[in-house]
Amino acid sequence: MGKVHQSRIINETKNKLAAKISEAANVLLPENSGYIIAEPGEKTTKITQTQLSNSVDVTSAKKHFDLQLDFGPYDIDYSLNGRQLLIGGRKGHVAAMDWITKHLMCEINVMEEVYDVKWLHNENLFSVAQKKWVYMYDNQGVEVHCLKNLNNVLHQEFLPYHFLLSTASEEGFLSWLDVSMGKLITQFNAKMGRLSLMTQNPNNALICLGHTKGVVSMWSPNLREPVAKILCHGNMITSLAVNSNGLYMATSGMDRSIKVWDVRKLKGPLQDYKVRTSPRSMVFSQTGCLAVAINNVVDVYEECCTKTIQHAYLRHNIARTINNLAFCPFEDVLGAGHDGGFSSLLVPGSGEPNFDALERNPFQTKKQRKEAEVKMLLEKIPADMITLESTVDEVDIDTFQTKLTARNSLQTVKPLKINIKVRNKIKKKTLANPSKIKEKILEEKTKEFVRALNARPKDEIDDAKSTVSKRFGVLDRFQNKRNKKK
Repeated sequence: MGKVHQSRIINETKNKLAAKISEAANVLLPENSGYIIAEPGEKTTKITQTQLSNSVDVTSAKKHFDLQLDFGPYDIDYSLNGRQLLIGGRKGHVAAMDWITKHLMCEINVMEEVYDVKWLHNENLFSVAQKKWVYMYDNQGVEVHCLKNLNNVLHQEFLPYHFLLSTASEEGFLSWLDVSMGKLITQFNAKMGRLSLMTQNPNNALICLGHTKGVVSMWSPNLREPVAKILCHGNMITSLAVNSNGLYMATSGMDRSIKVWDVRKLKGPLQDYKVRTSPRSMVFSQTGCLAVAINNVVDVYEECCTKTIQHAYLRHNIARTINNLAFCPFEDVLGAGHDGGFSSLLVPGSGEPNFDALERNPFQTKKQRKEAEVKMLLEKIPADMITLESTVDEVDIDTFQTKLTARNSLQTVKPLKINIKVRNKIKKKTLANPSKIKEKILEEKTKEFVRALNARPKDEIDDAKSTVSKRFGVLDRFQNKRNKKK
């Protein structure tokens, strides 16, 4: 009990010290997240995007725009630093752009169906799940790889800290591909039917899948069975989302309900909301806002996980059916891909105002991007460490004890000292070299000793180790010659 109490005191002191350090560092983070102040008696859901764009500055107003395209429905994805936008239409249209400056990086038509698009570790590479296989392109639209091991893929997720591209196929296969080496880590059949819903937990890098029986399963590349299962709804799950810190998970089903679950305890639901129809897509922002797509309407809920709310924070009506939603990192912007193209919506308070330039830098230069890529490769986390409980900041005690036991079990008994006396014999014509004869004899004696040692059982070797350790200790080197003779 004393050790437990002592460790608890040490943890409390460390937490207090960390709180003081973070409080002192708040001086360096002066930016605050935005918000909307409504007039008395006015609801924020009545505020339109036109009113928001007229109320903000010119730079922020330009972030609200619409792209009218004819190859939908569209899937969208933002890069890790939030600067680049990738869109992919079901009819084969793929485009990458810097959505802030409206600079088009590339635009291609793959001439077949596109089911999902995903940026990789930076804006130089992106993957496209096409009708048959998964293809990788550079930022100029040039095909780099064709991954024939990944066929009939419906959804993709990229794990930036592990450099893994995870895919879910129509036949029910789960795959993890190491992008840095081009090696397929593992691929197996989940035996859960068609995998139509997929997302990742940013905290422990587990892949979360939603199934038709109302079950959410969590998968790791190290096991061929789900590490956890949660029965969320009594019928098919229509959308799934996990927040940025991996604490809460939101699910929606055909019963027209949205439930919030605690991922750490795998219990719940913490909150249960009723909506007018089943949502098609859900996504969390960096600050915890939940965006829900219901047919052609986008509802944004604020702080819906920690407390029960009565109405939405913002609401926007789009003329076409919404297919996919995505919050832009470090920006108060929500992207919506629909049948008629793409829409960029303003959501004050959804983005993280203070970013770590060493982690994700929206304003990085070409040299900084190269240095960041090298740093990410050096700090790459192995796929073996993807577990239900995050063990990145902990010591693997079992592996350490195994290595220590293996090191102690080695045969470390020193060979006995061999005294050799060679007499100089002078023959008539040749003169023998005593040093060479001594080396040969010593080598033969050593080999005989090793053979005899390997032939002995393990118990005798342990006894020999104990006698050697008793005969000479660590502190015996400081004794003088007289004490050693005694």
